[in-house]
Amino acid sequence: MQVIIVDDNPVNLKLMESLVKRAGEYTPITFQDSGEGLAWCLKNTPDLLIVDFMMPPPDGMEFIRCFRESPLNADIPVLMITADHEKETRYAALEAGANDFLTKPIDNAEFRARLRNMLALRRSQRALSDRAAWLAEKVAEATAEILDREREMITRLSRAAEFRDPETGAHIQRMSNYSYLIARQLGLPQVEQDLLLRAAPMHDVGKIAIRDEILLKPGRLDPAEFEIMKTHAEKGYELLSGSTSSLLDTAALIARTHHEKFDGSGYPHGLAGEDIPLYGRIVAVADVFDALTTERPYKKAWEIEHAVRFLEEGARNHFDPVCVDAFIAQLDNALVIRARFQDEGTNLAHL
Repeated sequence: MQVIIVDDNPVNLKLMESLVKRAGEYTPITFQDSGEGLAWCLKNTPDLLIVDFMMPPPDGMEFIRCFRESPLNADIPVLMITADHEKETRYAALEAGANDFLTKPIDNAEFRARLRNMLALRRSQRALSDRAAWLAEKVAEATAEILDREREMITRLSRAAEFRDPETGAHIQRMSNYSYLIARQLGLPQVEQDLLLRAAPMHDVGKIAIRDEILLKPGRLDPAEFEIMKTHAEKGYELLSGSTSSLLDTAALIARTHHEKFDGSGYPHGLAGEDIPLYGRIVAVADVFDALTTERPYKKAWEIEHAVRFLEEGARNHFDPVCVDAFIAQLDNALVIRARFQDEGTNLAHL
């Protein structure tokens, strides 16, 4: 433990240094120039500061005030050495941040006792700080484990729709990463980008409630069948909503709103413009682009240029034009993602 001693009197400085060394377990660092001592203290964190009151500027009072201004020194014990017996001086020193006093001439026994007591206080502070850091680390580990389990559950649940709809293949990996790219281009905070990456795969989880003869029909659905198919958006919301998990709540929001259209002609609630949550507007672009550029039993994959033109033409009616522009700005990265996720898998790592 480091004990900083600041006193312009070399005799007193040597005496206190000797007393600290005799204690056996502490390292004294001495300064006769108070300015040099203060500069050291503002760059380092001692375990105890012993400072004289009467010194050339900065004097003991000003030294303590400056010392306490550093957040790292806010709780460091401070022992002031003074020959002044006036109460007003001690009150002012306490206001400045001193913890205790020693009166000149220094009594060796009293000095050793106060040294031990104040360093015992500092040792307790460090133990509490170490304990708090250890607890924070353990909480972080437990939280990370919970989040990992939550993500695994979401990934598995999102795959449930794939087992019912094998055409989709690596669709959830591609469209979730496309969504991440759009969010990044829009400048969303990193935590929201990551949240969208994890939640987007559940956009079609409501399809597990759709009958096989409709879900797996190879041709175009008739109007009655399409009305049934459209219920998957609300079914997904019902399945995921009401959770205390922000991830599941976000997934529920996306499931409900990713088929809404910017002009209000979408489903299930006919929302328009910015009444559609941003995550839903983002996923709508990512989902449609992947659907267009993926081969299905009832259609061939569109050329990239054709799909991009469809997004551009659909801006302001089907899609949020801001989200379309953001996706096109990230098109090169999107094509890397498209090439990466061609096989079945559960890896949702983003670029």
